[in-house]
Amino acid sequence: MVERRLRSVAILAIAVAAVGPLLIADHSALGQAAPGNYGGAISLGGHGWSSFEGAPATPGREANQLEFSFRGGVATDYIYRGTTLSDHKPAAGGAIEATFGALYAGFAIASVKLPTQPTAEMTFIAGARRTIGDVDLDFGVSYFAYPREISGTDTDYWQAAIRADKRINEVFRVAGGFAYSPNVSNTGAWSWYAAGGVGFDVPSRFLPADIGVSFTGGAGYSWFGNQSPELGGFPLPAYWNWQAGVTLTYKVFNLDLRYYDTNLSKEDCFVLTGDPNARPGGAINFITNPEGLTSRWCSAALVAKVSFALN
Repeated sequence: MVERRLRSVAILAIAVAAVGPLLIADHSALGQAAPGNYGGAISLGGHGWSSFEGAPATPGREANQLEFSFRGGVATDYIYRGTTLSDHKPAAGGAIEATFGALYAGFAIASVKLPTQPTAEMTFIAGARRTIGDVDLDFGVSYFAYPREISGTDTDYWQAAIRADKRINEVFRVAGGFAYSPNVSNTGAWSWYAAGGVGFDVPSRFLPADIGVSFTGGAGYSWFGNQSPELGGFPLPAYWNWQAGVTLTYKVFNLDLRYYDTNLSKEDCFVLTGDPNARPGGAINFITNPEGLTSRWCSAALVAKVSFALN
């Protein structure tokens, strides 16, 4: 187990070393997260508090300027790619990010309710951002840790992701990205995730001072390799997820109201999540779900999230 973790960390470091110089080669195009209005970012399936997802790059920053950003908040549910990580119950989280030129690193912690009963979700992230032309690029690697899980379980894993954001005009934005993990949730299965989204920003001239309103939405597709033999050796179910909502911003505060859903059946939802509260009565699959257990962890959800960001 220790050897596997060391190998994962080594691969993560190699990825940063290989891609980082490509993103910071031209200091005239350096970018880093802007502290304001991050809540209107287009979500591409990132963990709720683990990164400043979709923060715009800012040209003209000092290459050797170290800056820090903080964020935190509470939500009525913690949804990740359409599935709940908090048993459809409230969750809280916070994050800190340091930027140095185009490079960034951060740490986040969030409350979760998972089958392995960890005390929290802790995320370590590092990467680089750069603007090329009018496209903001972000490459990052993340390590997700779940401390004090049930004895004999270990779902820690790492992931690499890249995304691109482009503003079409004053009000419209688009974004797209990919993410990859060689061993998602330590199941032995690789995972790929592709996502795209759009955003509409209400022009500031139509709004009171210090108020922002953004409408955003997107969809993503997840597909997986085979799990380890001790977990059955079959692939986890591929699925679509989608979300849409509105973000209201006042100075450093954000209120986000969002709808989430997936096309997973209740039986496949149990296979994917291992929901300990799953109920019998579903369709039986003698390979993946011989008891026909069903879960609501992937069902439609309307989530309210209140958060803040400080620079």
